[in-house]
Amino acid sequence: MPRADRVRVKEHTCDCRATFYELCRAGGLMFVRRTHRLRGVATVHEAPWGLSKEVEALWLRLLIGSAR
Repeated sequence: MPRADRVRVKEHTCDCRATFYELCRAGGLMFVRRTHRLRGVATVHEAPWGLSKEVEALWLRLLIGSAR
């Protein structure tokens, strides 16, 4: 069962690569979604949902290459 009825993608990295990221908002919270494609199979992972300030900080660390 999905956590929210509707998820909006606020920002994203280029999906031309095998792995790309989306900054998502739903139900007053935000999260980062990672999609990895390999040989036609997509695997999707979501970071923990949290407050906008915290998740936007994670998003910035991801973009500059310092997120783990």
